[in-house]
Amino acid sequence: MNTNYNSDEKGYYGSFGGAFIPEMLYPNVEELRRNYLKISQEPEFKKEFHSLLKQYVGRPTPLYLAKRLSEKYNTKIYLKREDLCHTGAHKINNTIGQILLAKRLGKQRIIAETGAGQHGVATATVCALMGLQCIVYMGEVDIERQAPNIARMKMLGAEVRPVSSGSRTLKDATNEAIRDWISNPEATFYIIGSVVGPHPYPDMVARFQSIISEEMQLQLMEQENRQNPDYVIACVGGGSNAAGAFYHFLENEDVKLIAAEAAGKGIDSGESAATSALGKIGIIHGSKTLLMQTDDGQITEPYSISAGLDYPGIGPMHAHLFESKRAEFLSITDDQAMQAGIELAQLEGIIPAIESAHALAVLECKKFRPEDIVIINLSGRGDKDLNTYINYFKL
Repeated sequence: MNTNYNSDEKGYYGSFGGAFIPEMLYPNVEELRRNYLKISQEPEFKKEFHSLLKQYVGRPTPLYLAKRLSEKYNTKIYLKREDLCHTGAHKINNTIGQILLAKRLGKQRIIAETGAGQHGVATATVCALMGLQCIVYMGEVDIERQAPNIARMKMLGAEVRPVSSGSRTLKDATNEAIRDWISNPEATFYIIGSVVGPHPYPDMVARFQSIISEEMQLQLMEQENRQNPDYVIACVGGGSNAAGAFYHFLENEDVKLIAAEAAGKGIDSGESAATSALGKIGIIHGSKTLLMQTDDGQITEPYSISAGLDYPGIGPMHAHLFESKRAEFLSITDDQAMQAGIELAQLEGIIPAIESAHALAVLECKKFRPEDIVIINLSGRGDKDLNTYINYFKL
């Protein structure tokens, strides 16, 4: 069993990862690879990063004991409240880190891809903060279901470019962003929103998001006089919130990690995004990972009611966690997620993003002991999903 769950210097997690990129992008990716660790470990960078996380993002986010939820499931459930970050999700942790890197590398033009719109909003936010040009690629299907986030990005001064190719969702938005980067390599910095893409992105994004599990340990010590929970649960599409929530527990096998994937209308329905159940090894967006594909290697269109989880692959770190059995992967249907979302709203007065509701749905699927401490990463708030909730529950 490989007990190293972080990437090696070539960006591999076990047999997953690496950098499979067109020659045109090699200089950009190589520049980033050579510099990201060095720059992000400089005292001045760390000081600015942590100062912005505290003063601008509002960290640390609370570790909240959900008493009524705990009572219902007869175990001790804490919610890591990433929904309380500025912009409404964990995405801002990573965009702050990457924008500081971009500035130090002298880049003036920022591009990003977005599915649920949260990463697009977080990128537009930090570009406004730093006075940099921002272009966000977003699939037409996602634009339709995430209208409030489009308005936010435009208010923040970003240009939103609709993508009409393929399934017109996150995968296609990523393809267009990569094409843009190939056409404009010199001045452009591509802020990837998840632990996907060519090395160093998966490692870099995981490091910026690791503030989540770092705070969990300190807060649990304060509240329970112990550093480690029994379980950490997070939803996984590409998987940045899960990477951040798992990061400081990866080497500690006493902490059980559970990843909730989007099963859509059911694993075998043909409308699903449950990559661990349906995926085979392949290459997508510059890295080798588990990927939903046909027998002849064509990418299968994913589906989820949640715009942030309908990605046809998972990040290489998660592919390795799945293959090595370090994390347990559960497939959660649309219906299970929606029910879990409304349950949290009515038991705790918190409306979660539908992505996060997939993690909450694990409570119905798995039995925990009364003495267990279970932390669920509440990765985002549900404002952006109100229309989906309204239509689903006919509110």
